[in-house]
Amino acid sequence: MPPALNPRAVLRSGGSAGLLRPVSAAVRTTPSLTRQPAQSPCVPSFTGGRRYLSGPYGYTQAKSLVFSKFGEPSDVLHLHTHSISPTLPDGAVLLRALAVPVNPSDVNTIQGTYGVKPSFSPLLGTPEPSAIPGNEGCFEVVAVGPHVKTLRRGDWAIPATTGFGTFRTHAVAPDADRTVLPIHDTAGLTPAQVATVSVNPCSAYRMLRDYVDLIGQSVAAYSRDPSTPGGAWFLQNGANSGVGRAAIQLGALWGLRSINVVRERATPEATDALKAELTALGATVVLTEAEFLDRAFTTRLRDEFTRGGRDPLLLGLNCVGGKSASAVVKALSPKGVMVTYGGMSRQSFPFPTGPLIFKRLRFEGFWLSEWSKENPAEKKKTIEEIVELMRQGKFQAAPVQEVKWDWETDEKTLQEAVQGTLEGFRSGKGLFVFGNT
Repeated sequence: MPPALNPRAVLRSGGSAGLLRPVSAAVRTTPSLTRQPAQSPCVPSFTGGRRYLSGPYGYTQAKSLVFSKFGEPSDVLHLHTHSISPTLPDGAVLLRALAVPVNPSDVNTIQGTYGVKPSFSPLLGTPEPSAIPGNEGCFEVVAVGPHVKTLRRGDWAIPATTGFGTFRTHAVAPDADRTVLPIHDTAGLTPAQVATVSVNPCSAYRMLRDYVDLIGQSVAAYSRDPSTPGGAWFLQNGANSGVGRAAIQLGALWGLRSINVVRERATPEATDALKAELTALGATVVLTEAEFLDRAFTTRLRDEFTRGGRDPLLLGLNCVGGKSASAVVKALSPKGVMVTYGGMSRQSFPFPTGPLIFKRLRFEGFWLSEWSKENPAEKKKTIEEIVELMRQGKFQAAPVQEVKWDWETDEKTLQEAVQGTLEGFRSGKGLFVFGNT
């Protein structure tokens, strides 16, 4: 039996050595697992009724999607096998992935077009320094370091901040009390729900609450005019996105009214079905892009939706850009705010000098990654509130397309699942669901 690993030990791979951060001692590459059959067979271990692989001397066998240069996922992502020591740093936990979504920002990170670039590291023992994409997911805690206070074996856990690197079967989370959030009570929850809670629903929650006091506006409107037919209005494009669906549901729970813009589907019947689906979630109005960009929308907004302009529209959420963003600006009432959190059309829009001056509009950008760094306690509170709504059946996770990830799942299957995230209409975002790993 080899001696226990020192968390500050030096990792040697391919003849090179380097000093590591404390957690890195728990991760070692096993070249034989990727190039030839292992000398000692892996045997299945069990925790909480779930299977995971254990190699010689109790080392956990793990696989990760990695990339060493920027490009299209189908070109640069590779499946890498490595092993994790049974000796964890004092403050770390070993996590096993249960479900991991693929978000557009993950693809942008791989392409090198996202707002922050990952650091490429040699710690996993890949031929070239590499990074693991993925920002959110649901993990099971399978081992706990002696100094960890907030997690215990069998808990579910989600990354506390973005940039965790979730496209892998297992992960060692250093400083676990700070870097992951525990879900002790999993009753009434599914891994798919928990895996998708920390990015899109959190973004929707913060944008609805942090820029305009819509709930306060609603209360004030009712006190002025008891005949007011509903709460304050907000408008959003990209309403079928994960953020859009979350905003619809949260807005409805808070008594708000929403105008939601979606792209037309291939047939009128498909478009009508999507409108009905979003209406069932709590949308007040659902329009296609063509209806939103039509000149008649200004009249409809005034006469059909806002009682001749008596009910102001003070918040617009923009993830599209281009003509759609310009139409959001045009629709806003004086002193309104447009919050931009994406640009899926990849089209800019001219800075609207007139509305900025004469309507005294405000333009904000929202980036969850930076907000989370600045507000870790609020991030935790937001996640806990949304998880509780899920548990109570009051909030539905966005639709997903499940992609099974077992130990035998091949690299191409995983590459294609990531590559397809930004391609065409999809019935839901990709979600890796982990089986025998």
